[in-house]
Amino acid sequence: MIFGRERLPVKTTEQILLMRRAGLVVGECLELLGESTHAGMTTRDLDTIAEEFIRGHGGTPSFLGYYGFPGTLCVSVNDEVVHGIPGERVLQDGDLVSIDCGAIVAGWHGDAAITVVVGGDAAAREADLQLSAATRRALWAGIGALRPGIGIYDIGGVIEDSVQSSGHTDGREYGILDGYTGHGIGTEMHMEPTVYNERVRPHGPQVRTGATVAVEPMLTLGTHESHELADEWTVVTNDGARAAHWEHTVAVTDGGLWVLTAVDGGAVELDRVGATCAPIE
Repeated sequence: MIFGRERLPVKTTEQILLMRRAGLVVGECLELLGESTHAGMTTRDLDTIAEEFIRGHGGTPSFLGYYGFPGTLCVSVNDEVVHGIPGERVLQDGDLVSIDCGAIVAGWHGDAAITVVVGGDAAAREADLQLSAATRRALWAGIGALRPGIGIYDIGGVIEDSVQSSGHTDGREYGILDGYTGHGIGTEMHMEPTVYNERVRPHGPQVRTGATVAVEPMLTLGTHESHELADEWTVVTNDGARAAHWEHTVAVTDGGLWVLTAVDGGAVELDRVGATCAPIE
């Protein structure tokens, strides 16, 4: 990728409304998966729930068959950061599970991810809860910084500052996964521009009203280094440290922001970070 040569396409009001339909399918599916995840089920069980939900709500899974990917979801457990293939792995209490979901409705994509602890907070390690919370804070800090005129690459600096602030508060140093970023999204799941999770020197193309991007920080309890397993998909940390992943698809509207994959449009979290939730009515 050559800095400065990316574009930032924008969408019409009608196109953003279509993306919201896909985003709601994703957001509601992730809510269901968060409630359904329990010890004793396999990662394939989660995948089955997701595929049935997406198809039952008029969508098609974005990930299934994408460059040959065999699942509806990416389910990444503990030291797996992203792109985990659903299969026969049995989940246990205390597992840290990142669930990435995408859906296509009427040709438009929604893409989001959550991280959950199997068995809930009572079964979790304190470090895992802090990691997930830090990742989620970084997500919303990055989303809240989106506005017309800002360079899209500058979101990375906001995310990095949030990660460092969380690390200072938590008394640990979080790694920002190297080489993986957010992205533009629309009629394709991955489009220009790149949405960085750390500070880079160029500002990138200016954000404009109508821009739609997926913001997705991925943090670890160790270093930023990772590698791909032999399945050529699953990304794991080099040092075996646990990881978390949070993501939302966001539209920049006339009055502010609309988080297309958040069931409430992002109203609660945008208010918390001082940004305006501005759905298209």
